[in-house]
Amino acid sequence: MTVKIRFFARFRELLGTDIIVSVREGIVLSDLVKEVAGRNREGYQAIFDEQDAFKEFVILMQNGKRVETSAAGTILVKDGDDIAVFPPVAGG
Repeated sequence: MTVKIRFFARFRELLGTDIIVSVREGIVLSDLVKEVAGRNREGYQAIFDEQDAFKEFVILMQNGKRVETSAAGTILVKDGDDIAVFPPVAGG
């Protein structure tokens, strides 16, 4: 099963973007992000806290739809999914 995961802004600087990964059937969204972010310690620490939970400001999207980080541990990733991970967005 193949999915694309994209990191934005500071996360992209640490982890890259448009990463195509092969994942096992039955993987949940939070585990996918942990596996990919785990390739870079600083990137992982930017997204996850000391208890390996998403930091409160992280924004997740699956196929263009926002996903609550609190639900990411129950949402299955499907073949061809496009996952996006954003830091907080600010503007003026």
